[in-house]
Amino acid sequence: MLNPELVERAVELLRRGGVIALPTETVYGLAANAEDELAVRRVFAIKGRPATHPLIVHLPGMEHLSSWARDIPPAAHALARAFWPGPLTLVLPRTPRATDAVTGGQDTVALRVPGHPVALAVLKALGGGLAAPSANRFGRVSPTTAEHVRVDLGDDVDLVLDGGPCTVGVESTIVDLSSGAPSILRPGGLSTEDIERVLGHAVPVKTSTQVRVSGSLASHYAPRAGVVLAEPGEAAARVQALREQGLRVGVLGPQGLVLPPDVARFDVPADPAGAARVLYARLREADERGHDVLVACLPSASGLGVAVRDRLSRAAAPRDAGP
Repeated sequence: MLNPELVERAVELLRRGGVIALPTETVYGLAANAEDELAVRRVFAIKGRPATHPLIVHLPGMEHLSSWARDIPPAAHALARAFWPGPLTLVLPRTPRATDAVTGGQDTVALRVPGHPVALAVLKALGGGLAAPSANRFGRVSPTTAEHVRVDLGDDVDLVLDGGPCTVGVESTIVDLSSGAPSILRPGGLSTEDIERVLGHAVPVKTSTQVRVSGSLASHYAPRAGVVLAEPGEAAARVQALREQGLRVGVLGPQGLVLPPDVARFDVPADPAGAARVLYARLREADERGHDVLVACLPSASGLGVAVRDRLSRAAAPRDAGP
């Protein structure tokens, strides 16, 4: 999986202002040297991402935290020690090293250390930070394999490093520590329960905040097919109503759902962590098979089920009338 020659080539491209795709444990990232403003702006252009939508800076290790962030509270150190490398992003006041191009003009920066050997090898060889949002067109389904990246971005990327399927499958959990008490700005691959266990107190999930972060728009993570949310017991009725409208309907949900035999099924594991791991791949499969609508069954609102529900809710939200 880890090819030293490819890592060396990737670092050379990054130092020359290139943009590469690389695996993390969450999703594949579209990476540029975070201190190269032109390269960072190329990431925005490739994705079609608004320049005010900040990026997460990926670091080689916890020891780099203080060069990118200031006024770091004890809670940030505790979370970093517990969960880095891993699917946790910390939002903190920035130092001058984090430029406006990365932060969207805010006085905060989002930082994490990814838990994938390929990403860590590139970061350590580079010796700096990588600005790396998901390697897909803005607002669409995030990639969890190298092939997803190639299909989405084609030749717009200088190099795609293949590290196999992502083991977590949804983006990192974002925790705001920039002022006052910690809060979760985006549920993700690390559960609220795990964060609260380390901090020793409840941590609220904030759906509205002045701090802008990745993946916080109402419509996001969306396949081309429409998405309709349902509890598992409601799925069959939703399918019937949509089919009566002449739509080609598929169902995303756990095995064992009672459905008409001719309905296309996109099965996900019943446990939330398993559902998170395959969620984006199943959404992409529904698009490949040309479905008009996908009835998505909501998992329980605990553990990583919170992140899966969040992604499905954003996929089902009204979309802008754009491409």
